[in-house]
Amino acid sequence: MLTLDREQISVPSYSILNTSIKETFAAIDRFEWQAIEELRLMLDNSYYKEAGYKSFDTYCDQELTKYGGYRRVKDLLAAKKVVDTLPDELKDKITKPSQTRPLLKLVKTPDKLHEAVAIAAKEKPFPTAADFAKAVQQVAPIAKRLTENENNQTQLCHSVKVSSQSHPRCGEGGVIEADPPNPTQQIVTFADGEKLLVNNADLTPLSNDAIVSFTSERTYPKEYSEVIAQLKQQHQQELERLEQDLRIGLQAEAAAKAEQQVQEQLSSVQKLFQQQKEQNIQLQQRLDEMEGLRQLELENQRLQQRIQELENAVQERPSQQWGNTMTQQATKVLNKQVKQALEKTIDLRSLAQEPPKENPQECLRLMGIALGNLASAMNNTKALEAAALLLGSEPTQSAIAFRAEQLQLIPQAVNDIRRVLAKPGCSWWDYLEVATEYEVIKADYLAELTPQEVDLITTLEKSAQPPTIGLGSIVAHADPYCALYNAKGEVIEDLGDEVWVAWEHWQDKPKKTDRYFKDELRLLRD
Repeated sequence: MLTLDREQISVPSYSILNTSIKETFAAIDRFEWQAIEELRLMLDNSYYKEAGYKSFDTYCDQELTKYGGYRRVKDLLAAKKVVDTLPDELKDKITKPSQTRPLLKLVKTPDKLHEAVAIAAKEKPFPTAADFAKAVQQVAPIAKRLTENENNQTQLCHSVKVSSQSHPRCGEGGVIEADPPNPTQQIVTFADGEKLLVNNADLTPLSNDAIVSFTSERTYPKEYSEVIAQLKQQHQQELERLEQDLRIGLQAEAAAKAEQQVQEQLSSVQKLFQQQKEQNIQLQQRLDEMEGLRQLELENQRLQQRIQELENAVQERPSQQWGNTMTQQATKVLNKQVKQALEKTIDLRSLAQEPPKENPQECLRLMGIALGNLASAMNNTKALEAAALLLGSEPTQSAIAFRAEQLQLIPQAVNDIRRVLAKPGCSWWDYLEVATEYEVIKADYLAELTPQEVDLITTLEKSAQPPTIGLGSIVAHADPYCALYNAKGEVIEDLGDEVWVAWEHWQDKPKKTDRYFKDELRLLRD
């Protein structure tokens, strides 16, 4: 768009001014279509409710009053509806919303709408509203007629003009072709084919005829009027009866639906009760198992105490004879039975001091996990300490559970690492790629590997380390500007950060060696 500066002396040329005018009109049309899209978003998503408006028309009348309010918004949305109904090849024939007014009556018949736009497009590349109105008249002609009352006393005023400044059709002329719907308004048909209900006060007749409110209601003789009144009363009674029947039917249907919902809720409650009952049975079984374990522990303690008492009695009075009810043979049999019963229980803490000989680590881990589960079920502190001792963790439930999860990964870790070590040409990085996943249990899986496999891992780690200058290394000076850069020497003594180097080309000289820091030298070969 062209902006003219008041201080500018020269007048713009025709081409510049013409281009600016076209761009201005194009921008107006583009922004008007953009406003339609934004209005449709506001209406479809009900964003106006966020500001407290209950309806879209209330929002338009409050916020968009100076832009035409809800009346103009309704016209813009109707224009968008017309454009959306058209096929793609005809949409560009409509450049502004005001051109769609004559086409609104054909929105419900898309075929006639397409035909009207095509007819208008044949005459002009960019038809106007009048061209569309003319095409609509060809597709769906309006039969104009004159309306008179039965006594031919009053004739309707046909040619009128909208004179109210607040009306959007102010200054436009139209024709009254139908009977008025009420005494204060008229149905006016404008030149573009649109029909609007306009107040009598907003209209001015173009001829000498006056705007007369007219109704076409017929009058009947008295006897007919009485019959019509009776029919109307019967019709009203029938409507009331039907309304009552409908109300009763709706109530019965609502009661049936409510009863069905209650039945469904009862069935769901019964299913829930059954599930709860099954869960209670399972919990009771678990409690019975825990109680059995507790009784077993108590029986174990009682038997141990009994053995201790018997051993003390034998040591204190070996020559004492038992009474009539128990002989020495009976005592031996009883001790043997008690010991056999105790042999069925295992003091798991002793396994940490003297593990089994066959696969001891795996046996200890499994026993530790089992003892941890037993301690969790029985809430036994001593069993928890024994499990922590076997598993090598803190004596807490969370630490034992975490340690048990780690130990379950050991068989998989050993299999993965052995598979990598068995590959031909295995390198340290191949091993490290697998071992990184099991870093937290490194000490555990190393204990499962054979000494040869552990030595192979150590060798791979040493081979992966970069070579360093040490005793016997062949070196040269690291500074390219030094005379010893291309010389060759051998490290004869390693002092940590410094070394003594014997240079080959100094063999015939009195000074054959010299002392350097390791970072001053570069390694030729190890």
